Amino acid sequence: MGFKERRQKHKDEFKAEILDAALTLFAQEGYAGFSMRKLAARIEHSATTIYLYFRDKDDLLFHICENFYAALLNNQQEMLKSGTAPQQMLSELLRQYVRHSLANPEQYKVVFFTNPQTYGQPEEFFQRETMSLSCWRIICDVIEACMQTGVLRRMDVGTLAVVLWSTVHGLVSSLIFTKDFPMPDADVMTEVMLEGIFQGYGQ
Repeated sequence: MGFKERRQKHKDEFKAEILDAALTLFAQEGYAGFSMRKLAARIEHSATTIYLYFRDKDDLLFHICENFYAALLNNQQEMLKSGTAPQQMLSELLRQYVRHSLANPEQYKVVFFTNPQTYGQPEEFFQRETMSLSCWRIICDVIEACMQTGVLRRMDVGTLAVVLWSTVHGLVSSLIFTKDFPMPDADVMTEVMLEGIFQGYGQ
């Protein structure tokens, strides 16, 4: 490995270290309590150094969110290569979302409950190429395929995609945040949810 490669590797590792520390700080302090000064103290570097990599706390939060969606996108793309039938594909995409989210609860909390406008105004979401948008497009494409093959009845794809995401998001959030009620097994809840989706929106 040459000098340039070693230098780039060091920069990438340091950037990842900053993001890991920022994730922990956001989880502990929330958006209002987060500051670049606190982050600098946590990683024992100056705030000036952090600004070489990230503009501000919103930029940090954006990259944390994109890391979450990048992992989802990688799994989605691998599944698409399998040539699985649309219904099985949609089921597995939703299962994967639940599994990944529950495996990373602190990241999930930060991504969805820190700043509701990390990606800007609602009308701006589709104007910027992001990992989040790529994940959204895949879900919509698979839902469209389910409609074309008769697995799901015809309706507006975007509306149904939002409804399905809201359903899965509610399940994940309940499992992460509920501490004073005996929740059923996550896999059991996921399968019951999927059965309800295909029965409720099927032909």
